[in-house]
Amino acid sequence: MDTKKLASALIPDTDLLPLEEYERMYPPRDLKKGAEVTRLAPSPTGFIHLGNLYSALADERIAHTTGGIFYLRIEDTDEKRRVEGAVESVIRSLKYFNVNFDEGAEIDSPLNSYGPYYQRRRAAIYRAFAKDLIERGLAYPCFCTEDELNKVREEQTANKLITGYYGEYAVCRNLTEEQIYANLAAGKPFVIRLKSQGSTQNKLTFRDRIKGEITVTENDQDVVILKSDGIPTYHFAHAIDDHFMRTTLVIRGEEWLSSLPVHIELFKVLGFPMPAYGHTCSLMKVDGGTKRKLSKRKDPELSLDYYRRAGYYPVAVVKYLMTILNSNFEEWERKNPEADYTQFKFTIEKMGKSGALFDLDKLNDISKTELSKLSAAQMYDFLNGWVQEFGTDSDRAHFADRAYIESILALIMGIGGKKRRKDIERAEQGVRLIAYFFDDAFAPDRSWRFDADTVNAVISSFAALYDPADDNQAWFAKVKEVAAQNGFAAEMSDYKADPSKFKGSVADVAEILRIAITGMPNSPDLCTIMGILGRDRCLARMNAAMLN
Repeated sequence: MDTKKLASALIPDTDLLPLEEYERMYPPRDLKKGAEVTRLAPSPTGFIHLGNLYSALADERIAHTTGGIFYLRIEDTDEKRRVEGAVESVIRSLKYFNVNFDEGAEIDSPLNSYGPYYQRRRAAIYRAFAKDLIERGLAYPCFCTEDELNKVREEQTANKLITGYYGEYAVCRNLTEEQIYANLAAGKPFVIRLKSQGSTQNKLTFRDRIKGEITVTENDQDVVILKSDGIPTYHFAHAIDDHFMRTTLVIRGEEWLSSLPVHIELFKVLGFPMPAYGHTCSLMKVDGGTKRKLSKRKDPELSLDYYRRAGYYPVAVVKYLMTILNSNFEEWERKNPEADYTQFKFTIEKMGKSGALFDLDKLNDISKTELSKLSAAQMYDFLNGWVQEFGTDSDRAHFADRAYIESILALIMGIGGKKRRKDIERAEQGVRLIAYFFDDAFAPDRSWRFDADTVNAVISSFAALYDPADDNQAWFAKVKEVAAQNGFAAEMSDYKADPSKFKGSVADVAEILRIAITGMPNSPDLCTIMGILGRDRCLARMNAAMLN
C-alpha cells in the first residue's frame, strides 16, 4: 500500500509544516537544572472542584519550589462540553486560593511562547503528526459507525472479553487499498486510529513519581487519534502538547492509570521522550463508617464554590490541602508557625501513595487558627469581601461602617488580650456571629433560668446604676451590688460555701444581663460589648427584655 498517497488522501492539508519545524518553534526551555515544568489542563466545562485545586496546588508548588514554570492549557477538543466563561472561572477560582499561573490560556505573560494554549487552535500540529504516522504505516482510517462499534462492545461484554478496538475486532485495520478508496469515494466519514504495535502478553514497568514502580500491560488497542472532524482525541493531543510545551512532570489523578499504556505507546511512536508522571491518590471521606471517594453528586464540599460561598479563608484551605499533599508539612509548620507556607520545600516524593482522607472538621480547626492570626483590619477586609459577594443587603449596610465593625472584631478575636480567641472559622459564620451588634439583625433567644420577678428586678436594678463611663472594674462592682440587692451571692466564695442561702451567684446575675443585652447566655466581655453598643441601645435592650 502506498502510505504516502493514503496520508495525502486522508489529510490533504497543504499548509502543514515539516515536523522538525515544530522542534524549532518550541525549543527546550532555558531553565536551571532540576526546574520542573508543570501544567493544569482542564476541559472548559465551567466546573472546577477540590480535586482540581488539589492537583493544581501540587503542580504550582513543585514548579515554583524548583524554579520552574506552571502553565494553563485548555483541552477543548470536545466542543460540545464548552461553557462560556469557563476558562476565566478556572483562573479566578484558583487565584482566590493563591494558585497563580506563569503562562497559558488567558494569562497575560511575557512567557507565552509555547502557545496557542487551546488545543483546537493547535489542530495543524496534530494533523501533521497524524499524517506522518499514516505515512509510516502506524495509523489508518476507520469507517466503523457508532452502531457497529456498539454491537462489537455488546458482543465483547457478553463473552466477558476486554472491550475495545483490537485484534480481530479491529475490522478496519486490514482494509485493502481498494476498500479504503472506495469508502472515501462513497463519502463515508472516518476517524484515524493508531495501529498499535503492542501485545497484552507483554508487561511494562513504569516509575511513577508518586506511587513508585508499577507494572502495566502493554497497549494493544487501536485508539482513535483524530476524530471525524479532524480534531484530535485527548490521548493524542496531550502527548504532542506536553512535548512541545516542554512539560517535565504531569501530575494527575489515579483514574488515569488505566490510560498509561496508551500514552506510553503514543510517546514511543511519536518519538518523544515522556515527561515524568505522578498519579495522585483519590480524595476520600468517611461515610457511614466506610471510606469512599468524594462525589460530585453526593458531596457539596467537592465544589470550590462551596468554600467560597461558606467563606473559608483561602490560606486555610491551601494549608489543609498541604497537610494531605505532603506528609511532613504539619511538622514543618509546628516548627515554623509564623512562616508563610510558600517557604515550605514541597516535594513530590512526600505525596501520599494511597487514598487521602478529607476531614472537614480538621479544615475548620485550621481555618479558626488562621483567622485568629489576623488583625481587626485584615479580618474586616476578609469578611467584607465575602459580604459584598454573598451577603445580604443588610450585611452590606452593616459593613459600611468600617470603624464600628473593626471595634467588634477586636473584641470577638481577643485582640489586645493575653490569648487570641478562635471564635470564627469562616466568613459566613463570622458575619452571623456579630449580628447582635445590629438592631435589625438582633434576634435574642431569652431562655431565662429565673422567674419573671427576679429577672425584672436584676435588670431594673442594673439599669439604674449603669454608667457607660465605668471601666471593667467599676462595671463589675455594680454587678456585684445588684447581686447583693436581689438575693444573689456577690462573691463566688460565699456561694460555694453555702449555695442554699442564695438565689444564685454573681455569675447568674451577669448571665441575666448578658441575655438581656446580647440575647445569648455566653459572649465575649459584656462590659466591652455594652461600650460598643452605647448607652441608649443598652438601656433599650434591657427595657425590652423585662418580662411582663
